[in-house]
Amino acid sequence: MTVAKRRLDPDRRSRIIDVALDVIAEYGVAGTTHRKVAEAADVPLGSMSYHFSGMDELLIEAFRRLAATVSARFTELLVAAQTPDEARQAVVAIITDASWTNTRHLLLSYELYAFGARNPALQTVMREWMEASRRALERHFDRDTARMLDALIEGLTIHRSVDPEPVDATRIRAIVDKLTT
Repeated sequence: MTVAKRRLDPDRRSRIIDVALDVIAEYGVAGTTHRKVAEAADVPLGSMSYHFSGMDELLIEAFRRLAATVSARFTELLVAAQTPDEARQAVVAIITDASWTNTRHLLLSYELYAFGARNPALQTVMREWMEASRRALERHFDRDTARMLDALIEGLTIHRSVDPEPVDATRIRAIVDKLTT
């Protein structure tokens, strides 16, 4: 009798979470299954129940990863801004730069909003993400302005993804200037 050799894979759980985001982006939350994630992560199906209590836990951890990743990039950009003008330009970049507004990120955001609307645990993740964004903005703007800029960023990013004539960077900068001066 041959005993199957156990594969050492200390990063398996983290890799599964990353791959789950890819699966969600491709199939949506409704089409994401343990089987699809396991296959995409190249892990045995049994790994899913070993590392996660169920699909909700996996989805929450995946969206938590998304929020942390985007928040870190968002914060990094605003921390790098040294002047009010640079902070305003950072806000414009967050709204317009393709690295922030790529299709995958937008699809994942839409899925997060829809799933979060019915899942209290995910609403907590969404609130934490908003707070992290606002804290980054508050490095340069007062609390009320940071809240409005955060909403502007979310709203214009979504609108730009579907509008056949999206608001351009110059017009966005004018809006940001009005809100912040």
